[in-house]
Amino acid sequence: MGDGETEKNVDGERIREVGMPVTNETSTRFMDEVRSISPWAFFLAALAFVGMIAVLLIATHGDKTAPPPAVMVLLGILAGTLFACYVLLIGYVNQDAGRRGMSRALWTLLAIFVPNALGIVLYFILRKPRLLNCPQCGVVVEPGFGFCPRCRCRLSPVCPHCQHGVNLGDKFCPYCGGDLAAGGNAGSTPAPNQN
Repeated sequence: MGDGETEKNVDGERIREVGMPVTNETSTRFMDEVRSISPWAFFLAALAFVGMIAVLLIATHGDKTAPPPAVMVLLGILAGTLFACYVLLIGYVNQDAGRRGMSRALWTLLAIFVPNALGIVLYFILRKPRLLNCPQCGVVVEPGFGFCPRCRCRLSPVCPHCQHGVNLGDKFCPYCGGDLAAGGNAGSTPAPNQN
């Protein structure tokens, strides 16, 4: 037997199982959200980071009671990192509000001017779900729709055997074990006309 293969005795029959290699796949959803932040926000965050370090060093330069410069640089890096993250969050709110069909200017101003980052917290609590496009006709549809209201394209794939929802990349139904390719396209297909 090769690597990962084991034999099992079930009801008097010997079954050979082949172990699948385990891969450490990390979710890229966070990185996709970071990539959605516009370059100007990254530029402003870098300026905020460097500026915070410079302000702390300049403010304590002539002070005899100030901590040593190495400590001030570390404090500047910490404060600069926090301020840069705040600027990046404001940039994210600006971009994400536009993707969700909300007022970008209003939510950006709220994120900036509501104190203690409560504007950012309010945005994450009150934001709308992301709008989706129909893969067949391109019309904007709301999340959770099973069919496109314009062309009746099936938006969420289902198993042709048991009608449970499946993921687009699945080859077999996780509920009944049916072959999704054999039963037709379980993905985005127009619904049959029922007149």
